[in-house]
Amino acid sequence: MSFSLQADSPPLHEDSDGALRVGSSRVLLELVIQSFRDGATPETIVQQYSALNLPDVYAVIAYYLRHRNEVEEYLVQREEKARSVRQKIELRQGNMSEIRQRLAARRQP
Repeated sequence: MSFSLQADSPPLHEDSDGALRVGSSRVLLELVIQSFRDGATPETIVQQYSALNLPDVYAVIAYYLRHRNEVEEYLVQREEKARSVRQKIELRQGNMSEIRQRLAARRQP
């Protein structure tokens, strides 16, 4: 009996915004990696994100462990993009302190 070895690509796909999603789900790579960094097992991650399947989570974690520098660079870029989007939203919204004060006043009995 012969055994053929083949390399599998990581179960990741890029969405239209450039975000990497795991398997056929919409779960972001950064969510899986952060859960893993926080000590979650692949089984726990699948419980947290029911759209994932266990082989995909194991494969993504294995890819992360083998390509840590590239994945870390991707995660840094994603965080920078998120920070930029937050800043744009805050600039458009302006000073929300007056609205927050009025809402807080309404909550007071």
